[in-house]
Amino acid sequence: MPRINCPHCKKELVYLNRKDLPYFPFCSEPCKLIDLGAWLDERYRIEEPMSPEALSRMEKKGGEHG
Repeated sequence: MPRINCPHCKKELVYLNRKDLPYFPFCSEPCKLIDLGAWLDERYRIEEPMSPEALSRMEKKGGEHG
């Protein structure tokens, strides 16, 4: 059986199918929301410079989703 640890609280999660974990990869909604809050507070960020090509692709996509 696959096992992972919740990225926030480190609780071990054992599952047969990813659908068994509704908050994957987190163990619970609170852990998921704490992680989301960290991103929104910019405690996590991707600081790698964006290439001109990647920036151009993003600008061309505009408001498209997906």
